Amino acid sequence: MIIGICGKSGSGKTTLAKKLEEIYQTKTIHVEIDKIGHQAIEEKDVREKLVSVFGTNILTNGRVDRKKLRILVYSDEEKMALLTKYTWEYMRRKIEEIIQEEKENLILLDWILLQKTEFFKECDLTFLLDVPYEERKRRVLKRDGLTEEEFALRDSAAPTYNEEDFTIVLKGTEENEIRKVVKKV
Repeated sequence: MIIGICGKSGSGKTTLAKKLEEIYQTKTIHVEIDKIGHQAIEEKDVREKLVSVFGTNILTNGRVDRKKLRILVYSDEEKMALLTKYTWEYMRRKIEEIIQEEKENLILLDWILLQKTEFFKECDLTFLLDVPYEERKRRVLKRDGLTEEEFALRDSAAPTYNEEDFTIVLKGTEENEIRKVVKKV
């Protein structure tokens, strides 16, 4: 079974995934697709393409500096499209490998952009975590150490969702709401 978990930054995607992991324990594979994206930018061929497009100013000590890259792409849709173009093939391959290798387990796909990929259609169950802006901002500032301006920039680059496309839409900020949803699963 594949469960897709979507929501904007700070909505509780990873919290929900961890609750599901607690219930199903060793039979659960939590795929944090953002982390696959972080791996992608460190791949030599991807890094070289990114440097050719964005310049060496995105590097710190020879590695792609995600903060510098984030500032460039969150404010420019064309640059975001280029980043996606160069990282998606690596990410898609990794996700496919995980799904193939772990098909006997419960697979949790956790990603803000999941709905925009072919993997969303492969999900047996999909969650949308719809948490108010101020609550998400509070969580992200605490978790990631961003400024309010950095969070606003990140949030402005986030997708909008069609709630009708999801099996379950969670509109709550409390952990009790997540527990209710987990019980349904």
